[in-house]
Amino acid sequence: MPQPRQRARSDQDKEVRKTALLTAARELAVERGVREVTLTEVTSRVGLHPSALRRYFESREELLLELAEQGWADWRSRLLADLEGRRLDPVEVAEVVAGSLDALPLFCDLQTHVGLSLEGAVRLERARAYKTAASAAFDAMTAALVETGAGLDAEGARTLLTAAMSCAAYLFQLSRPSPTLRRLYDEVPRWAHSALRFREQLTTLLRAVAVGAARQAGNA
Repeated sequence: MPQPRQRARSDQDKEVRKTALLTAARELAVERGVREVTLTEVTSRVGLHPSALRRYFESREELLLELAEQGWADWRSRLLADLEGRRLDPVEVAEVVAGSLDALPLFCDLQTHVGLSLEGAVRLERARAYKTAASAAFDAMTAALVETGAGLDAEGARTLLTAAMSCAAYLFQLSRPSPTLRRLYDEVPRWAHSALRFREQLTTLLRAVAVGAARQAGNA
């Protein structure tokens, strides 16, 4: 990773430093999990003093929330690309949605922490900016799902996306067990059977939601 200048004097220098901090946080989160990311490690990775981060992000939570906001843009781009021009049935739609999240493990991890701590720990304007970006992505994906011809109306598409992000956040954590749980799963393999199958479990759940939502829309 290119090392930013020790003093960011121009707007360009500041943007380079901000990008470097986000990149470091992303790398650490992928390597160790979101809960293990610390400001000291982030700044150390880019060769800065921890106090320098405060000029760009007021807290660890704000830094991670920005990664989550970027994750929404990534999910929208990936899902819309996967759906573009395709006519799908509800089961196929569920498989595409599950696949789009399986390709974004960091976003799945972040979704667990957004609701638990990140949103509530930042300034009102920062929380508003996050919600605005997430809502815009959610609305774009809703419209794209309706256009697939799978029989989903807007309410059904929103239900599917809500189930997708909620289940993905939970199942992702199960699929990354602690060393203690790994030992336990080695001793009792049947307990690990469901926990470690992230994409398969997510797809199964979303198939049921998509089929049910399409059936409900057809009966409305």
